[in-house]
Amino acid sequence: MPSVRRVSHDFLERQGLTTVFGNPGSNELPFLAELPDGFRYVLGLHEGAVVGMADGYAQATGRPALVNLHAAAGSGNAMGALTNAVAARTPLVIVAGQQVRSAIGLEANLTNVDAQALMKPLVGWAAEPACAQDVPRALAQAVFEARLQRRPTCLSVPYDDWAADAGDNSLALLERRVDRALAPDPAQRRRLAELVASARRPALVLGGDVDSAGLFDDAVRLAERLGGPVWAAPSLFRLPFPNRHPLFRGVLPAGIAPVCAAFEGHDLVLVLGAPVFRYHEYLPGRYLPEGTRLLQVTEDASAAARAPVGEALVAGTGAVVGELLKALDAHGAHATHPAHDAPAEPYRPLPEPHTAEGPRLHPEEVFAALRDESPEDTAYVVESTSTASAWWRQMDLRRPGSYYFPAAGGLGFGLPGAVGVAMGSPGRPVVGVVGDGSANYGITALWTAAQHRVPLTIVLLRNGTYGALRWFGGLLGVPDAPGLDVPGLDFTRIAAGYGVPARHATGTAELRALLAEPTDGPRLVQVDTALTTPS
Repeated sequence: MPSVRRVSHDFLERQGLTTVFGNPGSNELPFLAELPDGFRYVLGLHEGAVVGMADGYAQATGRPALVNLHAAAGSGNAMGALTNAVAARTPLVIVAGQQVRSAIGLEANLTNVDAQALMKPLVGWAAEPACAQDVPRALAQAVFEARLQRRPTCLSVPYDDWAADAGDNSLALLERRVDRALAPDPAQRRRLAELVASARRPALVLGGDVDSAGLFDDAVRLAERLGGPVWAAPSLFRLPFPNRHPLFRGVLPAGIAPVCAAFEGHDLVLVLGAPVFRYHEYLPGRYLPEGTRLLQVTEDASAAARAPVGEALVAGTGAVVGELLKALDAHGAHATHPAHDAPAEPYRPLPEPHTAEGPRLHPEEVFAALRDESPEDTAYVVESTSTASAWWRQMDLRRPGSYYFPAAGGLGFGLPGAVGVAMGSPGRPVVGVVGDGSANYGITALWTAAQHRVPLTIVLLRNGTYGALRWFGGLLGVPDAPGLDVPGLDFTRIAAGYGVPARHATGTAELRALLAEPTDGPRLVQVDTALTTPS
């Protein structure tokens, strides 16, 4: 009779979950025993880095990633990073260890008390099977729930369950398949097409889900067919549209009043693949201008339900975009959709980068160097929050999967996420752009990159302070808050200690020369930069 471990390993292999991101404790070792030859274990030195790497890997591959965490302590360490995966709607399958069944009630050391509740409400589904024989079925549910919800799930398994007999019925799980198709019905298609086709001045707002779903090029076709302006949704974690396209107006500000102001004069705002909206700064006002209608299309039922304004359609964004393109083509050249917002040039020209006084470089100089010296298909994982305006002013990103950012704003995604994206994108150049404040949250990911010889460039922007917090201090009237400076950090020495070659670039010429050098493994380039603000 097959063991629970054997059936579970076979199921994971058939589902393609053969890369395991983990940091094991004693409760997890029985699950890791006898891993089939095709499995790969990616060790992270801290659970936050483990989840960050898995998050980047799953986003880059478009498939669920398997995470193995220790019981309460290890799972607790991972929860900060988990907030980013939840906000990015990343399908992670977390398998956490638990004490043996006979010791759970005694709360023996390393027991995860009330294991299902620990990870909630972050995960979309969590369970601890009632008996060992239910473990394979529950594991299958964790995988399918992650796919269907596009949200992390968590399964707690007592470690003596893995050696138990699974029962012959468990073998039926190996043939299971669960698919989801969300297409609007004919009446919904007609209503959607009529709303969009009849708009006099439509605007388009695209969320990170557009890029996650592989709809980057389709979004360009739809925008060009509509001829109106395009914004990226606030708190952007994936870039859904070329940022120098003539119709692109940038990332919407994350405040109620400025979002309303951006939509002034538009009778319809079509939001695809984004919540309405992920506000951040408290800037109250009307949600929408007078006479503006908002229509949201999302696969995330929760996002549709909690929106404060507008109509929502819960459906596959790809199916809706396809239907809209067909409907607009059927209407022909629509007089109410002139390309009044598109300038004659196909893409906006690149500005000269700002410079800084003294020995430090302006972040724009760094980003201009990255843009010029990196291949056009480079994927950037960015966690330098105080340089956002400089980033968007200098970069020219025209391909899908070019931009990743911590979706919930939780620091610690940048370095691990870059490692995960690079592991999930073999053959594609990957650059991590990380600030000195945020780097410390996921610094142990450098060790994993060195051990696996991940081809990855980390550009470390060192300004000696938490720049975004200094900006917020000004907004909130707290200019004298303590604990905002982080002097004395030399990341070239830190990286070398983890086994990653590192250099300190002291000028633009040296930086460009270093970036132009080929690499077949990880490297870190430290650059001292002047303090800037996010906007």
